[in-house]
Amino acid sequence: MFKSLLPIIYLLAVSNAYSQGKQTISSLQLLGQYEIPFNKNFKNTIVGGLSGIDYDATHDLYYLISDDRSAKNDARFYTAKIHIANKGIDSVQLIDVKSFMQPDGKPYPSTKKNAKLTPDPESIRYNKATDELVWSSEGERTINKDTILQNPAITIVGTDGVYKSSFTIPSNLTMSRSETGPRQNGTLEGLTFSTDYNSLYTCLEEPLYQDGPKAEVEETNSLVRIYKFDTKKKINTEQYAYKLEKIAFPAIPGTGFKVNGVSEILFLEPDNLLVVERSFSYGRLPCTVKVFMVELAKAENIQSNESLLKMPPTKIASKKLLLNMDDLGIYIDNIEGLTFGPTLPNGHRTLIFIADNNFQPFERNQFLLFEVMP
Repeated sequence: MFKSLLPIIYLLAVSNAYSQGKQTISSLQLLGQYEIPFNKNFKNTIVGGLSGIDYDATHDLYYLISDDRSAKNDARFYTAKIHIANKGIDSVQLIDVKSFMQPDGKPYPSTKKNAKLTPDPESIRYNKATDELVWSSEGERTINKDTILQNPAITIVGTDGVYKSSFTIPSNLTMSRSETGPRQNGTLEGLTFSTDYNSLYTCLEEPLYQDGPKAEVEETNSLVRIYKFDTKKKINTEQYAYKLEKIAFPAIPGTGFKVNGVSEILFLEPDNLLVVERSFSYGRLPCTVKVFMVELAKAENIQSNESLLKMPPTKIASKKLLLNMDDLGIYIDNIEGLTFGPTLPNGHRTLIFIADNNFQPFERNQFLLFEVMP
């Protein structure tokens, strides 16, 4: 439905411009927000769980991935037009929907049909150089009488959803019965290409077991890994350590679920990233979402480091806070997607964030539009 534009809110999150190479971002200015109605039906699918977004500027087209685990409909992605007027979002027009296909040409099954093959889609990026899409799945780690160990995956498909290839996942992303490797639902939330499409970056949402504890309300020195891949060889070439913030608020009751982790990343020149951290605590419906500018140039390559607990890195990725969405004064939901949008008439770039509503009526399919201030 149409949302009236919010008053323009100017946020100076960094006292001095933090710049590297071609990129300079001093702050983000909120221009407006928009919501897709709950349980909107489009081409016989339920629109929800939008956890990734990417913009194809050449065709003025957006790719939106749903994290539906083939439960309501096939694992899928949407194409859309986002219409901007008066520097705000006027509407989101869905164009098409495509199912992700397995190597055998069939859609992915639900957990009821074959839990060992059910994906957990999270992020999606368009490769302009090859006219292909890449998407990430978090895999699964369920330890019980029906144990399921499915590794995270990075898959390449055509714009029609047909399987083409996949990246070789490093060994430390192998799911295990023991407490080593990735945690359940804490793996590959974010993806981003370098500007030349020669590199692909991804990041864990939460630390590997051997790298340390999850984030808590108190300080835990929780380190997650950022992975750099060679897109031609489809192999991991470098890994970097990135420190998570503390969980923003305690859960109510204190034993309730709470989490803080990386929900998306976006490439900046040269080899810098925007990193989105999303904190949620039971008993408080809004999320605390922070956006950081992260520099990788001076971080050590920890690819051969098997345990950051046993061998703490000496140089981790540096970070500077660009935006705390708590300061916007509006409701912020489960932000999981981020892309650069169109350039404004004044020459400034835009950023578009989207929220995953988890197919829940009390959450929102929320879009946020920002102007990038140089």
